Amino acid sequence: MGGDYVNLTVGNLDAEHVCCAIADKKYQGGVAAKKQWLKERIREGHVFRKLNERGKVFIEYAPLESSWVPVCGENYIYVYCLWVAGSFKGKGHARDLIEYCIADAKEKGRSGVCALSSKKKKPFLSEKKFLLKYGFEVADTAGDDYELLALSFDGRKPRFSESAKAMRTNDRALTIYYGVQCPYIPNCVEQVRMYCDKNRIPLNLVAVDTLEKAKRVPCIFNNYAVFYNGAFQTTHLLNETFLKKMLHL
Repeated sequence: MGGDYVNLTVGNLDAEHVCCAIADKKYQGGVAAKKQWLKERIREGHVFRKLNERGKVFIEYAPLESSWVPVCGENYIYVYCLWVAGSFKGKGHARDLIEYCIADAKEKGRSGVCALSSKKKKPFLSEKKFLLKYGFEVADTAGDDYELLALSFDGRKPRFSESAKAMRTNDRALTIYYGVQCPYIPNCVEQVRMYCDKNRIPLNLVAVDTLEKAKRVPCIFNNYAVFYNGAFQTTHLLNETFLKKMLHL
């Protein structure tokens, strides 16, 4: 069925919503941070394309060289997020958006399109089954479950950086690497900070606020990554319930 879509630009960014946190007041600080981040990234070729309605229907991608992820490769496009939620599901929007991205990559002479996924479906990551339908294949792996999927146009393949494959850190405290690309992150980080302060849990928060830092994160990373006792745990945004379970409290 498809629909009417709009691409965010420096000119229309202030007037448009960014889909994820449209109305919830506690995330509006994250929305402001996201928009400020986008103003710089759009100039680098970052694309945020969304349905021209009030809903969570969008794709977000960028040239791999300027993508804030520990992934390497020549001339690729990296898909950060493809999300269709609620009543908008089943109407062809995911198909429209991924096909637009693929066509855009070809038109710009790119070598292919890639995205972070996993063997088993996980929140906040691209769904493997969906991307396989469009010819994506596993280009690289990290840890036991994480995969870099790629649709190559010329045979070249991207790969995780060596740092990403480590999946460990020397810090045994609860350690969270986080960016500002997702509007939910600032509030989630503050919740974790408050809980850890209250319960005297050692916490190390690492702001990934430059491209260089993002390329060196010691695990797979798509805005957020959690370590505990030196081992990678999840890319899932933590709330109090999930945090208690992970820490066995």
